[in-house]
Amino acid sequence: MSTTTVTGTSGEDRSDYTKLESRAIRKRSLRLLGSLVTPVRRDLWLAGVVLVVSTIFRVAGPALIAYGINQALPTAVEQMNWLPTIGVVVVYLVTGMAGAALIGWYVVVAARLTQAIMLDLRKRIFLHTQRLSLEFHESYTSGRIISRQTSDLDSIRELLDGGLNELVSGILYGGFTLIALLMIDWQSGVILAVMGIPLYLLMRWFYTRSQVVYRESRVVSAKVIVKFVETMTGIRAVKAFRKESRNDEEFGQQASDYRDVNMRSIRLFGTFEPGLMAVASVTVALVLLWGAFRVVDGTLLLGTLLAAVVYVRNFFSPLQEVAFFLNSYQSATAALEKVSGVLEEQPTVPDPVQPVDLWNARGHVRFDDVLFGYSNDRVILPDFSLDIPAGQTIALVGTTGAGKSTLAKLVSRFYDPTRGSVTLDGVDLRSLHPKDLRRAIVMVTQEAYLFSGTVADNIALGKPDATLDEIQAAARAVGADAFIQALPDGYATDVNKRGGRVSAGQRQLISFARAFLADPAVLILDEATASLDIPSERQIQDALQTLLADRTAIIIAHRLSTVAIADRVLVMEHGRIIEDDAPEALIGGDGRFAKLHAAWRESLV
Repeated sequence: MSTTTVTGTSGEDRSDYTKLESRAIRKRSLRLLGSLVTPVRRDLWLAGVVLVVSTIFRVAGPALIAYGINQALPTAVEQMNWLPTIGVVVVYLVTGMAGAALIGWYVVVAARLTQAIMLDLRKRIFLHTQRLSLEFHESYTSGRIISRQTSDLDSIRELLDGGLNELVSGILYGGFTLIALLMIDWQSGVILAVMGIPLYLLMRWFYTRSQVVYRESRVVSAKVIVKFVETMTGIRAVKAFRKESRNDEEFGQQASDYRDVNMRSIRLFGTFEPGLMAVASVTVALVLLWGAFRVVDGTLLLGTLLAAVVYVRNFFSPLQEVAFFLNSYQSATAALEKVSGVLEEQPTVPDPVQPVDLWNARGHVRFDDVLFGYSNDRVILPDFSLDIPAGQTIALVGTTGAGKSTLAKLVSRFYDPTRGSVTLDGVDLRSLHPKDLRRAIVMVTQEAYLFSGTVADNIALGKPDATLDEIQAAARAVGADAFIQALPDGYATDVNKRGGRVSAGQRQLISFARAFLADPAVLILDEATASLDIPSERQIQDALQTLLADRTAIIIAHRLSTVAIADRVLVMEHGRIIEDDAPEALIGGDGRFAKLHAAWRESLV
């Protein structure tokens, strides 16, 4: 009995939680929309006024026709007085042209509004995702980020550019049309109002069904984009492991799912549009029939009946546009929820509220009782303390997962420790000014990413105001000058996306030149020589001995040849330091590093 009660309660709790979460998401989306609209509210009011006036002009047409048939035309026939008829024609032309001109103005104002909002939103996403911590980018796939910036923003743009305009103009036009109909013939207006009941039921059915279909469409669309981006990004692995056929099958299935969702959407419209036409036809028939009886009785003029029929037809004509809005709305709502979710993300490594300046860092790094884990059940550094004096070069050695790269990420402040502190020259990295931190500490990783631009631009990344002489000097220091000079345009060569014009080893040399030009107080090399061949590695080692002088350096490497230049070697195991001494002292002992070194020597024989 008690078990059943608990289960029921937890189910209710989950339901309540889901409802609360949905409300929170809607509020989050509305907050974002409000913040986007606020800067352009003047244009928004202008667009609203223009649309209202233009709609009034458009709605006046049938009433003028009714007046012309009922009053002006009989005056012309019976009294040969054409002035009322000419006046009606002139007024009809003026209102028609004025309405058309105002609609043209409204389109321009609405387009300006849309582009201003989209520019603001696009910039927000880009700037915010750049500011988010590395933890976010390591868990949020690149395909999903691209989807936020492309397909999701396109859905929001379509809503603002077309769907929302169609909704507002459709509602205004329908509302003013109903008011005008009630004014010229209230009985026809009542018939239209009563037929609004089946119309409402049809619209509600369409809205409910399309809500499910379009949310599913967004999910499937995102999967297609993610699969495509991941395949193209990892095309080398795809080719190496002959994964083309499996990818074709998986992508084909996802594309088929996307097609099926779109077909369900089309079938919805295939049911909605005939239903809308049926309601419209029945309404027109009822108005015409009841009006005909009254015309015969003499209680309704023929011109008024004609105007009533035109008004009823006009009332239903924008409803299809409203349906298209529901289409755009479902897609854009889901997109806005996802975009607002990204913009609500907060950096897990926030900038300090009161930053401490450190203009001339010496490079003294210290870990004090650091506890760190990527999750509560995955602790990497359980209780870690380490002191690295300024100017010392240390090498971190250990098995995969020992915590070497995690240590480097903490020093670079890509992550913050869960407990304890990491300091630079006695200043907690969490309090250090971000500019001083990035100037003082530079990391070079195995993935030497090159941005689109020239070789010189990529080297100058860490020092944008560097002269060409300084760039060339940095390249010569790491032995990169020779191959750069051999490129088609030398330092002005465009490396293309991901450095397509240079090899992996050459990209690594460029990244070394970039780091050396930045001249940091602390230099971290995380498997930075892994993609270099033996001659290039030796060349780098020669350069490192000169360039690492009077600079704190942390070297993470599996190649023990790289470790030889270190002043001190730390052997790590399960987030702890098990050996710590000079390379020669450890080699001469019988510990873990001595065994690794002996095995490495034997592999060279």
